[in-house]
Parts: sequence; C-alpha cells; structure tokens
Amino acid sequence: MNTKLTLTIEQEIIERAKNYAKEKNRSLSDIIENYLKMLTKSERKQKVEKLNPIVKSLKGSFKMPKNMDYKKELGNRLEEKYL
Repeated sequence: MNTKLTLTIEQEIIERAKNYAKEKNRSLSDIIENYLKMLTKSERKQKVEKLNPIVKSLKGSFKMPKNMDYKKELGNRLEEKYL
C-alpha cells in the first residue's frame, strides 16, 4: 500500500533530484523509496537466511548493463512465456 509523504527539502535539491529522475526515466518518488529501502536494508539482512554455498559463489558474477530496465525486461520475458 502506498502512502503519501510530505517532506521539506531545499528547492535547489528538489530541482536537481527532479532532473536526475528525469534523466533516469524514473519518478522522484521511486528513487526516494528505493533509497529508503537501502537505508533500512541492514535491519532486514539480519532476518534473511544465509545463502546456499552454490548461490553465494555465483553472487556478483553477472553484471547488468547500466541502462537496463529490469522491470521492462522482466515484463518482456513474462509476455514471451505466457502469451
């Protein structure tokens, strides 16, 4: 469930953030949400089980292109699979 949040931030920072979001083809809300997820991730890490040794050995072996849109790519793959 999404909830509206009001923040007080310097105007110059807001403009720079909006430009950044536009360059990345993302919404400012999405960027802020993901940043907050990263900040709070350490708390969640403690709850996550340890990785299987095989999975752990593969971690970091694949580098995605910087301009890859994960959600779009996932959507395309799911369309191919189910349509």
